This record gives sequence, C-alpha cells and structure tokens, in this order.
Amino acid sequence: MKMPTPGFGFAVEASVGLARAGTLTTPHGSLPTPTFMPVGTQGSVKTLMPSEVAATGARIVLGNTYHLWLRPGAELIDSIGGLHAFARWPHAMLTDSGGYQAFSLAERRKLTEDGFTFQSHLDGAKKHLSPEEAMRVQGLIGADIAMQLDVCPPGLAPRPEVIAACERTTRWARRCLEARKPGQAVFGIVQGGSHVDLRTAHASELSAMMFDGLALGGYSVGEPVEVMHASLPLVTQSLDRDRPRYLMGVGTPKDLVVGIRSGIDMFDCVLPTRNARNGQALTRTGRIVIKHTRYKEDREVLDPECGCPACAGGFSRAYLRHLFIAKEILVLRLISAHNLHLYGQLVREAREAILRDAADNAQDATQKNSMRAFAAFEARWRVAGASG
Repeated sequence: MKMPTPGFGFAVEASVGLARAGTLTTPHGSLPTPTFMPVGTQGSVKTLMPSEVAATGARIVLGNTYHLWLRPGAELIDSIGGLHAFARWPHAMLTDSGGYQAFSLAERRKLTEDGFTFQSHLDGAKKHLSPEEAMRVQGLIGADIAMQLDVCPPGLAPRPEVIAACERTTRWARRCLEARKPGQAVFGIVQGGSHVDLRTAHASELSAMMFDGLALGGYSVGEPVEVMHASLPLVTQSLDRDRPRYLMGVGTPKDLVVGIRSGIDMFDCVLPTRNARNGQALTRTGRIVIKHTRYKEDREVLDPECGCPACAGGFSRAYLRHLFIAKEILVLRLISAHNLHLYGQLVREAREAILRDAADNAQDATQKNSMRAFAAFEARWRVAGASG
C-alpha cells in the first residue's frame, strides 16, 4: 500500500489465518514485520549503544514525546538535527504522543476538550498538551512516525467513560491530522477498553481518516490479560488490512505470540529492558532471576541457543550473578542486550513461520490455510512458558 505520506509504504507479503508478514517502508529504511520496537524513553534504549540495539535486529525504536518535551526540549533536539541525529540512530523511529503519560499522571492532570493540563514531574511547572502541541513537539523531534494524541481510559473503566474517551479521541484525531508536520507519517489510536463493539466501531471511524497506520491503545492498563488476548483477534479484523497495525505498550513474549497470531504487525514495551535492570533475564523456558543463590556456581550461559553478547560471549550465570550482587553496570548491559535479542529472535521466527506456511499452502491447495509452521513456533515460544 502507498501510504498517505510520501516516502512511506506498507506491503503484506504473506498471511496465514490472521497472522501476516510484511514490509514497512520509511525514509530511514525498510523494516520487516512483525517487528518489535525497543523503547528509548529519553532518546536512549537504557544502557545500550545504538549499534548494540541494532545488533538485536531492531530497525525501529520508540522515543517518548512527554519526556523529551520536558527535557531537553523539542526545540533543542530540532536545532541539532532531530532525534535521529541527536541520538545517533540511523534507522526508523516512532514517537508516542504523550497521551499515555497523561493517563499515568491522573492525580496531577486535568482533562478538557482542549487537551491535558498537568504539572511536570521534574519541576512542577504547569504544562498543557493539546492535539496541536503534541503534533508540533513530535514534528520538532522529527521521528518518522508520530502518534495522534488520544484519551486512554483505565482498563476497567465504566462503559460511558470509555465511550467518551473514544469520541474525544476521534475529535482529536482530526485535529492531529490537520496539525501534522508535512512528510511525517501519523498513526491513529483505537480506543475502546475491553469492549469489542466499541473498539470495532472506533476502528471504523479512524480507518476513514488519512492515517498511515492504526494502533490499538488502552490495552494492558488494568484489564485481565485473558480479556486482552480474547479481544485482539476480534478487533484486528476491523482494522484496515492495507495499513500497519500497532499494539501499543504490550508486552510479554506470550503477548507478542498472541498478537502476531491475531494480525498485529508492530509492538513496543519497556519490559525487556526494565526487567533486565531488575536482574531478570528472559528465555523461552521462563525467567532467570539472576540474583538467586541457585545461580551462584552455575556455569551455564543464560541460553545456549542465543547469539547475544552475554550468551555468545560465554558469560556464565554465576558471573552475571556476581556482577549483579556487586552492582556492576556491565550486567545491566549484558542482560538488556540478551532480552532484546530474545524479542528480536521471536519476531524473526514468527515471520519465518508465516512465510513458510503461506508458501506451503500455495504449493498444496489441500492444506488450505494450514498453520503448521506457526503452530510449531507457538509451541517453541508460548507453550514453553516464556511469559516474561
């Protein structure tokens, strides 16, 4: 699909069931989907160099509009060439709109039709984030893809509150599109909480607008994870097939597996790097909490099948535990790289399984829509218990 913004494109190369493999084209390169975006909240994926992030397979990262707006400021970033030049990241980049941070600041912000007014968590200064300001700031930051400003209700909010959030998000969507920076792609954000009917209706409204992609926001904000997993395949079928689909802020390896099977193309989450800084290494067979005494004399690497610097470099669990107990920064870097390598491997294997199933189905019409390769992929990742 030729997306509304010049220089951007999206093509579904193969699909099996709802799962699909595609390519998203941006001015900073093309990237295969499904894809996982490491989170660079302050313009940096914590503890890692840009080259180390790219070595995990990542070709797109996420920057946080709210935090970069407050510090160092969008104008400064723009004066140094935008966030790509500022952060020395040569590949694609997406910025969120700040709507989720406004949601998380519920006790310190006021919501009106014109946007969010709140106090900065840094110095208490009064700030106002309107749809127009969110687009202005993201335009100065200069990421390839900007997100519309939305209203994110709590996961178990009453239905009338969720309806109001959808309606306001739609009105803000129009304002964001009018205020967009020329040449910058913009994604709309579908809300609706745990109500599938509200989400499908909201998706239809936003699909009629000139967005380059559509995101599902307001998941993993308090609702049971089983509810999210059950609703995803129902909601994604209401999204435009020809535009990329992005599940925001989710999640665990299991969440990614369920999301990919449901037709999601893009994911982001702080979990792999945040858990790493807490000493949690993720593997296909579960978590390794490295500070536990059981690893004191463990000579094994985190995962013998992993190609990350920690595993390929032969660093034992015993050594990583020693570093963590001694509060050495190296262990945070090694486990962060390991966890992001795991996520990169997950989306690569999912893509390969989708392409393999699609090719097999094309060769043998009797298989119809067989998902044998994808089922094997699921068994390797979800059934094995890599839940994060």
